[in-house]
Amino acid sequence: MAAFLEITITVDEADRPAAAAVYTKYREPFLNTIPGATSKQLLIRDEDVQILHGFTTVDEAKTYLSSDLFTNDVVAGLSPLFKADPEIRIYQVG
Repeated sequence: MAAFLEITITVDEADRPAAAAVYTKYREPFLNTIPGATSKQLLIRDEDVQILHGFTTVDEAKTYLSSDLFTNDVVAGLSPLFKADPEIRIYQVG
């Protein structure tokens, strides 16, 4: 079984480099320290930015959302850039 955590954030175009910097800074710590983490991709669209996280299970994806890395580092780095509340979705690969 596999799972994906998709986080969609709306940021001004001028702030996208700062959002990408947060992604780059925490990509390796995510892959190296979060249980079940398998991948992390940054998707940039005209209307928003998405971060797609791969996990081995849905429970691991849910657990990441309450981890110190997510709450203290990633959210703290990105929240000043938010133009709206982020959308968070978890998908199970069947």
